[in-house]
Amino acid sequence: MQVVIFRLGDEQFAVETAKVQGINDIMEITRVPKAPAHIKGLINLRGNVISLLNINLLLGIQKLDDVEQNNIIILNMEDEHVGITVDEVDEVLEIEESVLEKVEDNKKPYVKGIINFKDRVVSLIDIDKLLIN
Repeated sequence: MQVVIFRLGDEQFAVETAKVQGINDIMEITRVPKAPAHIKGLINLRGNVISLLNINLLLGIQKLDDVEQNNIIILNMEDEHVGITVDEVDEVLEIEESVLEKVEDNKKPYVKGIINFKDRVVSLIDIDKLLIN
């Protein structure tokens, strides 16, 4: 399984590359009046208008004031592309299914599992469950 690992504050998360359409640097965001709080706005990516979501808000992670979000991950959802802003994309890795520890957390059904590396722990997110709930 191949994953994209990204940082939000002090924590690292991963999404499967099968869901990732692309990774871009931060760009101009057009705000949408009266949009829900989790919608940051819209971006124009090569002529395609894409909704940009605040993943910090969806995950319940406090955005650190001194940390700038530098990347946008474009995700393939069922019938559209959506973007999420992240502090930084760290790496793309191939991992074995065996290193993925399954997690049964009813409070966080979007966590597919935990990837234990020697020096860090990364939460693998089921992006469909996160964005639908």
